[in-house]
Amino acid sequence: MIDPIPPMLATPGTLPSGGGWAYEYKWDGVRAVAYVSPSGPRILSRNERDVTASYPDLAALLSGSMVLDGEIVALDAAGHPSFGRLQTRMNVLAPSPELVSGVPLTYHVFDLLALDGTPVLARPYAERRALLTGLDLGGGAITVPDSFVEDSPDRVVAAARAGAYEGVVAKRLTSGYQPGRRSPDWIKAPFIHTQEVLILGWTPGAGRRAGMIGALLVGVHDASGTLRFAGGVGTGFTDAMLRDLRARLEPLARPQAGPVAGGPVAGGPVAGGPVAGVPVAGVPRAVARDAHWVQPELVGEVEFRSWTGDGRLRHSSWRGLRPDRRPDEVRVDLPG
Repeated sequence: MIDPIPPMLATPGTLPSGGGWAYEYKWDGVRAVAYVSPSGPRILSRNERDVTASYPDLAALLSGSMVLDGEIVALDAAGHPSFGRLQTRMNVLAPSPELVSGVPLTYHVFDLLALDGTPVLARPYAERRALLTGLDLGGGAITVPDSFVEDSPDRVVAAARAGAYEGVVAKRLTSGYQPGRRSPDWIKAPFIHTQEVLILGWTPGAGRRAGMIGALLVGVHDASGTLRFAGGVGTGFTDAMLRDLRARLEPLARPQAGPVAGGPVAGGPVAGGPVAGVPVAGVPRAVARDAHWVQPELVGEVEFRSWTGDGRLRHSSWRGLRPDRRPDEVRVDLPG
């Protein structure tokens, strides 16, 4: 039995050229490491949560003795990766046969971490890929996506844009696998800006959304580890999403006067939980007046246009919850 291996992470930046790199499509899905043994497979999320029961269709196809790293993806009607469709499977512990057949998934395996009980982490990327492509993974929903070894990323970037992929990742051919590290040996260049966020609270809706959540209030950890207010997110929701979020957030409510600009969130007793006192920097008084605050435990993802000078997400839109992420992992993810 091999102990859990934290996935290697890519550094945001400009794609390198000049040889010595392989280029892969960046998949708009959820990262998963599969531990396959004769006793059966285990699929772990990036935060080492066992999600095997959520993906029985994929687990049924995994056999042999190996550890695989890849991305679980759902496709839309046009055959493009759809994070929205994947959301209907990510948060379901025991999906019904109807849901499994209605939202089929693909596990795109892009790295091999161990084979027949022997770790191969120290081997160069090029050798691991050669071993991976030589395996019989059964085809169908378990695939090994293309890896392009070229002097320039231009052709791969053009193909990725045409195929509506999330971006391109460059991987140094001589690099070993570095568990849990965000390494410059992998460089990601997404076409859209996304950011993981912590839900800090919400403001009430009006008009058609009266009685519902109007906008989520979100935050991120900065480089020093301080939790900072990052703005409100009021678009990208379906009514079903809003109902689900309200149900998840209500048990996390914490009564308090609300945070002040640059100051901490005042703590208060929470039913069934400890006294809340997580400091949040940079919350404007105008936001605090109408806010319903919650324990910052739920992680989500937003798409946005840019960061403002005061550290707010500009033109942000909700993409969905990320149960595969831990709250402490939510940090500002920008190049440089």
